[in-house]
Amino acid sequence: MIIKSATFVVSNTKVSALPLPEMPEYAFIGRSNVGKSSLINMLVNVQGLAKTSQRPGKTQLINHFLINEKWYIVDLPGYGYAKVSKSSREKWEKFIRNYLTKRENLQCVFVLIDSRLDPQKIDLEFCSWLGECQIPFALVYTKADKQSAPKTDQNVAKFNKALLGWFEEVPPFFVTSAEKAQGRDKVLGFIGEVNEDFVKPIIDPQFYTANNKE
Repeated sequence: MIIKSATFVVSNTKVSALPLPEMPEYAFIGRSNVGKSSLINMLVNVQGLAKTSQRPGKTQLINHFLINEKWYIVDLPGYGYAKVSKSSREKWEKFIRNYLTKRENLQCVFVLIDSRLDPQKIDLEFCSWLGECQIPFALVYTKADKQSAPKTDQNVAKFNKALLGWFEEVPPFFVTSAEKAQGRDKVLGFIGEVNEDFVKPIIDPQFYTANNKE
């Protein structure tokens, strides 16, 4: 897939105020500091499109980017930052879960995993929740350039094996490096294939009311 354009559309916390779900959409989510913004910028080849916060856990918005005027990348807030207050975590859980379970055009959730780490409980539990809700997801292992290839392969194998405690098979997964553009073609190729089967959902006019001015 060739990326011809990538533009910021909107940031908010209300599913009912998001762009109308008329085009396929792909959400990116992971623990704070997993390299999400860098990965998105690498995929679309636009540095600075997705902003990197200097304070992990600060960004609490759903960010939409329109790609090639045909599909969306959605940058979701990171999870698992210890210094975020309980009330902030509860607020995050509410609007993110609403988005993930109610967004009609959401085609896949890309769950970012730091390839340098052993399996983390919070990542495994989040994947399990996606499975329970029957939300399609794929794994993106980040920062593969920060260690040797054998070490990355070892950690990927550990996480995939751990997932089999919840799933009958491992979901699609990609090993990436934002600095070296590793995995870019495979991720975009996957998105392109899914886009081909996209069927425009029936939109509930009562949910997206008044031109999304709720």
